[in-house]
Amino acid sequence: MLRYPPLCLAALALAACTQSTPAADPGLAAEIQRIRAIDNHAHPVRITQPGEPADRFFDALPVDNMEPQSDPVNLRPNAPSIADAWRALYGAGGGDQQRKQAVMQQKGATYPEWVLDQMGVETMLANRVSMGPTIQPPRFRWVPYADALIFPLDNSKLAAVNSDRTSFFALEDQLRARYLEDAGLSAPPATLAEYLSRVVTPTLERQRQGGAAAEKFEAAYLRSLAFDKVDRATAERIYAAKAPDYKPLQDFLFRYIAAECGRLGMAVHIHTEAGAGGYFDVAGANPLNLESVLDDPDLRKTKFVMLHGGWPFLGEITALLTKPNAYLDFSAQDLARTPAALSHTLREWLEFVPEKILFATDAYPYSAEMGWEESGWIAARTGRQALAIALTGMMRDGEITRARASELARMVLRDNARALYGFE
Repeated sequence: MLRYPPLCLAALALAACTQSTPAADPGLAAEIQRIRAIDNHAHPVRITQPGEPADRFFDALPVDNMEPQSDPVNLRPNAPSIADAWRALYGAGGGDQQRKQAVMQQKGATYPEWVLDQMGVETMLANRVSMGPTIQPPRFRWVPYADALIFPLDNSKLAAVNSDRTSFFALEDQLRARYLEDAGLSAPPATLAEYLSRVVTPTLERQRQGGAAAEKFEAAYLRSLAFDKVDRATAERIYAAKAPDYKPLQDFLFRYIAAECGRLGMAVHIHTEAGAGGYFDVAGANPLNLESVLDDPDLRKTKFVMLHGGWPFLGEITALLTKPNAYLDFSAQDLARTPAALSHTLREWLEFVPEKILFATDAYPYSAEMGWEESGWIAARTGRQALAIALTGMMRDGEITRARASELARMVLRDNARALYGFE
């Protein structure tokens, strides 16, 4: 173990206390503000007509039914940033629902696209069960959910772990039933081979044909991200036995779906962050659990995007960026963290493998005060501020030129995503 003399310890403490975050270069900050971004991860809500049920397809596992948690300061109703978002979007104080409704009525079906314009976003990847009117390409690109496909057996034992998983597995069962119905079935087939050929692959192919750019896994809300490599014979035996503890079958199905996504030209998006709810298994979401997946030669054609940047496992996820098929975005971090705090994380990533970093917001209907519009606006502002601060620090320290800073800004905000998904 390294040991420091008292004077050295004092010097280290003083350096830590006096280290400050540089102010963003004004010209660079203005340039970053003008870049039309690609938002890698969000949950936009479509406009519904009078008498129509509210849109609930913005997430396969909506978090508004979970037991309460201790919310981060920036996500609380009295956060100053929420008032800023309301003034910017609606010209009114936070929570003025009448003013918001007036703007929505004025914009009509173009309201979601108008929201993107206020965020400075050209294209938003929409994590939704299905798309719909007002949430359509080219401004919105679909990312459906694949979790229900890896839980084909009786999930009652898995659901009994806690109240959050009870509600979540009920929702997954409903979504799986929907996928089965689309395949012309009322229950999973008798054999794993039939399940793969009649349900899993056709579902992925239909979604790809429907415009899906990627498949989303929220598995961290349901189990650990440790998806081991399992041979097909073992998976077939477990499927046939209908075992209540069937993690190896889930592992096999996850890797099968990932391989199919690679074949079909879709990325795989995976939640890697301490998620919502007081029961969330933070350790299970550690991105290092995915290392064997990223190292699997059979999955090297599949591009994996680790959503939310793996917070709080920031060093661990940085190391994974050297894997050729690993990417990350910083969605949600630009909503819950300050620009100064996020800038330090962005700088570490930009100094390591900048081609793998994607801008994203996690715009989401969190509450009446902070809907997908307000949260998206806040995250977009924070993300741009943090990026400007990080790049300014790199310029100040002589690591990059002003021209390279501009190039890196465009890469993070749009060019990396364009290359990843093949967007025009």
